[in-house]
Amino acid sequence: MTNFFTADISKSYDERNNKLAAIADNMHFLIRLLLKDLPTDARILCVGVGTGAEILSLARAYPKWSFVGVDPSMEMLEVCKQNLKNAGISNPCELIHGYIHDVSNTEKFDAVLSILVGHFIPRDERIAFYTDMQQRLKTGGYFINTEISSDLNSAEFPDMLRAWKTLQMQMGGTDDSIKNIPHLLKNILSVTSPEETENFIRSSGIEQPVRFFQAFMIVGWFGIKG
Repeated sequence: MTNFFTADISKSYDERNNKLAAIADNMHFLIRLLLKDLPTDARILCVGVGTGAEILSLARAYPKWSFVGVDPSMEMLEVCKQNLKNAGISNPCELIHGYIHDVSNTEKFDAVLSILVGHFIPRDERIAFYTDMQQRLKTGGYFINTEISSDLNSAEFPDMLRAWKTLQMQMGGTDDSIKNIPHLLKNILSVTSPEETENFIRSSGIEQPVRFFQAFMIVGWFGIKG
């Protein structure tokens, strides 16, 4: 997977996304609710942990949980480490530079999260990516995935694209970056429709993915490992 996150992008990532705090707060609120019945000492794997938003959200609510975060961008991990330190998070947190297959498959987690990562994974690698998540779950553990997902060839996509452009303008997008959005979605990222994404998740071994969140093209699923 291409590293989209340079040092400059990593450092400004949270500032840019703070303009979407209303969306992110709702998404993380729902994730906290989904996971509230996990054991007091639950262990959580965050794939593509980025700047650590999901660890910060969960650690504040569940102070006895421990976390492993993995990310291919060392620059993002450095920002994550500083964010955890600044927030005074005392939960055990291990950060790994690499990909999910670099996380040992011998330890099983109570939940595995991939938050706004899937659209960076090439389509022909997506089932393997979700399978790697599923294989690191305990029986009864929670699979949680959110990503940009839309049918780019559907009749309603032009209307969705207009809404998405408005969202990107709210985040500070330039005229050039806004014009480039269709090319980005169709040729740079790996955006799949919700139906195709659900089929990929089922093929990974999560038999019943449930769509629990949507904000324009940001869509979230959870599933329980049987």
